Amino acid sequence: MKNNEFNGLFEDLNFDIEEPHTGHEKRFFKKLSKRSRVSEKKGKVRSLWAPIIGIAASFLLAFFLLGEFITPAASAKNSDLASISSEMKQTQEFYTGVIKKELTALNEEKSPETEVIINDALIQMEKLDRNYENLKKDLIKSGKDNRVIHAMIQNFQQRIDLLNNVLTQIENIKTLKKDSYENNII
Repeated sequence: MKNNEFNGLFEDLNFDIEEPHTGHEKRFFKKLSKRSRVSEKKGKVRSLWAPIIGIAASFLLAFFLLGEFITPAASAKNSDLASISSEMKQTQEFYTGVIKKELTALNEEKSPETEVIINDALIQMEKLDRNYENLKKDLIKSGKDNRVIHAMIQNFQQRIDLLNNVLTQIENIKTLKKDSYENNII
């Protein structure tokens, strides 16, 4: 660029070249000092509250962090189907009632001929119970995922099916024993 074009550029921009009124600088510094005094007063108030707010924030943070470690252990005890909704509570109560009834019937049928089958069924029930405990933990981790809920219901159904199958086998053993006894009498 040539020097003439450069000077012409600044001449065309119409810069404000007016001088401020006399005493403008004194008035400006006076206003500035008033504002700085007000901000100093506010700064002292803030400095008193800052440690208190910091301590409160520390307590809240500690509470939430400790809550994460304490709560899962406490909620693990209550993390079954009943903790999801009232319908699931009814479902759980129904299944546990049926299972208790079937276990009672199974224990009533205990005899030397059926002892092996019943003991095997009880071992299978323990495995299903451990599986259910793992599903409870998964329910907490998954945030009450529907797939885990469905697996828990299937676990109850598997227990009932197992007990029904064992009771059917026991009835078959009884009828075979009765039939063979009657055939030996004749």
